[in-house]
Amino acid sequence: MRFRMKSNTADLQFAFEWLAQVVDGCLKVNFGRAESFEIPPLRFCGKDSWLSNLVARQQPNYQEFALLMLAMVPHLQPFLLGKLIAAYLPDGGDFPEFGGVRGANHRGLMPTGETAQFLLAGADMEKRWEVQRALGGEHWFARQKLLWLETVREGEPLMSGRLLVDPEIVELLTIGKVSRPRFSLDFPAEYIETEMAWDELVLHPQTLAQIREIENWIAHKHTLLDDWGMKRKIKPGYRALFYGPPGTGKTLTATLLGKQTGRDVFRIDLSRVVSKYIGETEKNLSRLFDKAEHKAWILFFDEADALFGKRTDIRDAHDKYANQEAAYLLQRIEAYNGLVILASNQRANIDDAFIRRFQSIIHFPMPRAEDRYEIWRKTFPQQIAVGPDIDWQQVAARHELSGAGILNVTHYCALQVLAEDLPNLDLQRLEAAIRREYIKEGKIV
Repeated sequence: MRFRMKSNTADLQFAFEWLAQVVDGCLKVNFGRAESFEIPPLRFCGKDSWLSNLVARQQPNYQEFALLMLAMVPHLQPFLLGKLIAAYLPDGGDFPEFGGVRGANHRGLMPTGETAQFLLAGADMEKRWEVQRALGGEHWFARQKLLWLETVREGEPLMSGRLLVDPEIVELLTIGKVSRPRFSLDFPAEYIETEMAWDELVLHPQTLAQIREIENWIAHKHTLLDDWGMKRKIKPGYRALFYGPPGTGKTLTATLLGKQTGRDVFRIDLSRVVSKYIGETEKNLSRLFDKAEHKAWILFFDEADALFGKRTDIRDAHDKYANQEAAYLLQRIEAYNGLVILASNQRANIDDAFIRRFQSIIHFPMPRAEDRYEIWRKTFPQQIAVGPDIDWQQVAARHELSGAGILNVTHYCALQVLAEDLPNLDLQRLEAAIRREYIKEGKIV
């Protein structure tokens, strides 16, 4: 990583020196100090920097590379453009032909599409349109979410929008890694992780076998899609539905899948994404999927019933837009090239029209007596001395609890042992803790 950071720094320095010569050459021609100028050669010092790898992969032309570096100026060389222009306007003054805008907080000049056209095309209309096409939605800049033009207010010139670069690239070039996004209105998802391991998870054998199918897809995805050519016939990602009572391991399983395969897992609570305002739900989801694209994240949609519940006949505008929201989410999920997991308490809550879109539908049942025995045995800390009157097999057979319920009982008993400095935990205290959990779950009053 240290070598890569050094390569990034050196190559960026060369690239910005190159851009400064390009800008200065254009200004000389514009102010009549030269008739023309030659584009200086560009060189890189490292083979492992982000810039050199991009050039090797995409083979950008002069125009494309200049656009990319111009978009990075406010983030990495914020006062470069202002200094270059000031050399030609010693008494100050405005230079509208150059384009550019000032920010609310940033005091430097931020380049716009008009800036790019001035530098790369001048008054040549054909070349100006070439710049505009390079900033359009069909260019590899836009397809890779690398560089785009800011949307302007209605009625203002299209090219007056700022040149925007993916903030993750700026992070990559400066601190050497991309930070995980935090939960916010722009990114309504929460990163989840666990310190548990696979061997601590107790699932029904059939459930576990189906989870192994998802692992197989993750391990062999690229061979299947690319080497075997299946990407022409099937969607790029994998979609699974986890359903079952609360506390049966749906969230934990998703988290462990990420841990096992080295992928970040983000939990999206659809109840926090769905908005009563028309169009807002789609905007929230769009921002989420745009951020997740090409990241290989696992997206875990909790409470999926909020959008994928049984549809009703369209009686009013609300029903119509609710169906549109579900259709939009389904479209984005099917286009996502990673793993998407939707969770619901009951399969019957999910509309049948959506079920066929999933590759796996996995049931997480309440644990059987033998499963509960394993959960009790693995959950209780070894530091707790268990009384001779406690037989875990009998406890497991008598009390139907979910894995989360057993964990709650364990938590309560452990604190009781610590607080009262008990020599051991007896059956009476354990039974009292179990009754407490039943009352909490509403099973007894």
